[in-house]
Amino acid sequence: MADDPKPLPGVLRWSLGDLTVTVLNDGCFDGSLDLVTGIPREDAGSLQAAGFRAQAPRITINAFLVTGAGRKPLLIDSGYGVLSPVESVGRLQPALAAAGVAPEEIATVLVSHMHPDHIGGLLTDAGTAAFPNAELVLQEDEAAYWLPDAALSRAPDEAKPYFENARKTVAVYGDRVRRISGGEVAPGITAVPLPGHTPGHCGFRIVSGKRSLMMWTDVVHLPAIQFKRPEAGLVYDVDGAQAVATRRRILDEVASERTFIAGSHLEFPALGYVVRDGAGYAFVPELWVAAQ
Repeated sequence: MADDPKPLPGVLRWSLGDLTVTVLNDGCFDGSLDLVTGIPREDAGSLQAAGFRAQAPRITINAFLVTGAGRKPLLIDSGYGVLSPVESVGRLQPALAAAGVAPEEIATVLVSHMHPDHIGGLLTDAGTAAFPNAELVLQEDEAAYWLPDAALSRAPDEAKPYFENARKTVAVYGDRVRRISGGEVAPGITAVPLPGHTPGHCGFRIVSGKRSLMMWTDVVHLPAIQFKRPEAGLVYDVDGAQAVATRRRILDEVASERTFIAGSHLEFPALGYVVRDGAGYAFVPELWVAAQ
């Protein structure tokens, strides 16, 4: 049988109490060790090799769908979408279709932060809202960083497209934008501030019955490197020192509490646990069960 050039959608459903959390893979792209900050390049390369990973780190992108009886579908982030720089990302819509959910059914989109790999899927090719009936929920510090005219004016030229894309994306949702500072943002879902990567970067704790899941979004981008060396950052961190402090705090917390976690850039299906491993940590994937 000939190879199909179009990969199958990456979709995995997981039961969480009375809710279903579906991981939607948006694809992946090849980065570079030049993206890594805080540790020597050769150390980053050695960690990639020890993890059976290429020297050019492959960065995975995931979004998350939350559904349940009596509630409308909710999406956490939207992948790269129309802002995709390469064909290997921007695959949220086929994944969503495979999950049996149409764009117009999405009632809420929680935005963890406004980097293009999290908001690009909010737009269509025509520049309209990809989720025409959805409310956009945005952390207020994130909005204050990206959206004002003054923010665009003072941004370096190379960064201006990031600010322009954020402004354009929010604008098409018009009065369907809700700004939050924290707390419960939807039934059973609480925003967890995780500043550093961006000023308003946040994760979401999802609780149903006795089960909970901490979706930490961008705490870890490079699993083979940052679990072992939490001090390793990324050039895209707005405040590198704060991002490292946040990562150390969250890794310590979820390892101590044996928290079930998920991440935007953990390798699909991106669900599991964190354990201490020497001076660093390790990720333990959750066991996949077909019945779920």
